[in-house]
Amino acid sequence: MPHSLDRDYAERAIPQYERAVEQAGGEPVRIPLDQAEAVVIQIIDHCDGVLLPGSNADVDPAKFGAARALHTAAADPQRDAVDDLLLREAYKLGKAVLGICYGLQSLNVYRAGSLIQHIPDFLPEDVRARVNHEAGKKVVVAHDVEIVADSKLAKIVNGMEGEEGRPLVVPVNSSHHQSADVIGKGLRISARCPRRHH
Repeated sequence: MPHSLDRDYAERAIPQYERAVEQAGGEPVRIPLDQAEAVVIQIIDHCDGVLLPGSNADVDPAKFGAARALHTAAADPQRDAVDDLLLREAYKLGKAVLGICYGLQSLNVYRAGSLIQHIPDFLPEDVRARVNHEAGKKVVVAHDVEIVADSKLAKIVNGMEGEEGRPLVVPVNSSHHQSADVIGKGLRISARCPRRHH
């Protein structure tokens, strides 16, 4: 579930993830955030992979050794604990992990990475308005991303590697105000905004 404290947000958000899993041929399984560790481990044991959804919380900056920035939302300790447990078990059992927005940030911090706590504060002033990172449902496409040609993501998106090592460029939406900073151990960047945007 996306959030332990804001139940309305969580119930509004989760059906979209479940539909996407179903459309990809999977069977979504909800993991409540208020269950004992043994129950969560039993649930994940029967799953093929873990999808860590977005949230309107932010990962606690203390987890990556930073002071809380002005725009950083309150943490959700129950969500953080369940994410850590799911990631520990997924790594131990060799299960696939897909982190979306907060889920990606949670994964990066779990792997000893850090976060940019508010993207506009990180960017030079003259490029802050070029990409709307909080577009959400307001627009279908917020910006393009370049996908590294020899990445797993390129194979998933294109069914094959990019031409002659050139990156694939695809349109994406965007609905987040944080991003990875230092990349966690064993992770690599396989897509980013083209330089012309930033």
